[in-house]
Amino acid sequence: MQNQCSMIFQALADGTRMKILELLKRKELCVSDICSHFDMTQPSISHHLDILKRAGLVESEKRGREVFYRFMGNTIIECCGSQFKALDIVLKNK
Repeated sequence: MQNQCSMIFQALADGTRMKILELLKRKELCVSDICSHFDMTQPSISHHLDILKRAGLVESEKRGREVFYRFMGNTIIECCGSQFKALDIVLKNK
């Protein structure tokens, strides 16, 4: 899980990828819909999506000619939980 967490943290360190996740947290989107929110080429967005996918932060599903992406929020929860445990960090309720 530690290697997975490193990949997650690296993926989250980029502003474009964070904005992509913000879009996907609302609903799943196809690549062309995601591209419409950026002043970037489709291959550049696809590269960012590939990094997010390898980190486990998004999943994709091909439907016809389009590939749809959805946010996998539990990946972050599991990663942070394992890191907190490894570092003996306990969250306290107020």
